[in-house]
Amino acid sequence: MSIFSKRLLDLRKQHNLTQRDVADYLGIAQPSYLRYENGKAEPTLENLAKLADLFDVSADYFLGRSEY
Repeated sequence: MSIFSKRLLDLRKQHNLTQRDVADYLGIAQPSYLRYENGKAEPTLENLAKLADLFDVSADYFLGRSEY
């Protein structure tokens, strides 16, 4: 599991959101979102920014370049 996938999964659980909740927020299908958590796909820059906003962290946090 990549650092991105691990942090995404951890943040989703901390915020008590379902995969469908996050997928709907991003405007993508739930199976597409699942691929992010499984490390099978990476988000577009636009969706990375949306995820950072949703979870109130930096994009660098998802990339493993910072702790927040």
